[in-house]
Amino acid sequence: MTETLFRDDAYRREAPATVLFADERGVALDRTVFYPQGGGQPGDQGDLVVGGGATIPIVNTIYDADRKTILHVPAEGVALPASGAAVVARIDWDRRYKRMRAHTALHLLSVALPYPVTGGSVGDAEGRLDFDCEATLDKGEVERKLNELIALDAPVGQSWITDEALDANPALVKTMSVKPPRGSGRVRLVAIENLDLQPCGGTHVARTGEIGRATVTQIEKKGRINRRVRIVLSAQ
Repeated sequence: MTETLFRDDAYRREAPATVLFADERGVALDRTVFYPQGGGQPGDQGDLVVGGGATIPIVNTIYDADRKTILHVPAEGVALPASGAAVVARIDWDRRYKRMRAHTALHLLSVALPYPVTGGSVGDAEGRLDFDCEATLDKGEVERKLNELIALDAPVGQSWITDEALDANPALVKTMSVKPPRGSGRVRLVAIENLDLQPCGGTHVARTGEIGRATVTQIEKKGRINRRVRIVLSAQ
């Protein structure tokens, strides 16, 4: 099983690692800073730096459930490293940080709009959430509420609870379409101080003030009881 360094420190940009195996699906390492796609957040991109300074471009990162490890998907046609090789795993930090800001902003959007979440997607300094909601939403009002929450500069932290504790507190789960990451006997909770607490395996900024200003670009009616809210963050 790959040690997930990004869980404890989303700001870590690189780390030495050892190749466990490499095949047509990707390269598995004993430890990694690369986030594998899931929960609406895309997989990280970056490089694996091998002996002599050569680099293997990584175009995506996925989770291999069968082998319970993370696979770093290389660019097509690149030579794969040998098992046991020492590498440095180095993420595309600019892209990762945009996604960290966007993911945390979407958590706050679920506070500004306290409806069940039926879907969502994290992008590069942008994203969307779908809500089980019949109400008519005012774009300007949603944007105002969201930016007020961001401006609180609240700390963002994490904790862990057991699967049984989560089952006993189903209200913690806001997303109807994405199930909390399970399998290890415990579930990671992301807490925005005094504002939000929910299961999440993604990467987040340390304080909401890092998100920057958010603009609600569109609110779509996707059905009688479904509203899609799209946001874009200011450049930083």
